[in-house]
Amino acid sequence: MAGPFEDVVAALKKGDVTALSKQLDKTVEINIGGRSNSYSKAQADIILKDFFEKNQVKSFELIHQGEAGGGSRFGVGKLVTSGGEFRLSFFLQKKGDVLVLNELRFESK
Repeated sequence: MAGPFEDVVAALKKGDVTALSKQLDKTVEINIGGRSNSYSKAQADIILKDFFEKNQVKSFELIHQGEAGGGSRFGVGKLVTSGGEFRLSFFLQKKGDVLVLNELRFESK
């Protein structure tokens, strides 16, 4: 059965920010090229739209996934875009009965 984790992976494969935004926590940490900041959901949406407009997704391959404490999950993958290749790490934290996306890291290869 597909859940938030699978939805995030599916959204990343398409560069679908609208689908990604549905999974975002109220505050999200985004790290792009070593610059990290914590954003509100609305700000994160704008940052991600901007990133995916400049870097059209060609492919996303999930390389590693696992569970962190308390039911949280993480994934690491290779994102190939028109602007280059990135190692993409993302973290979903369990809040109540739901998993929310609270961190994305884009590291240039």
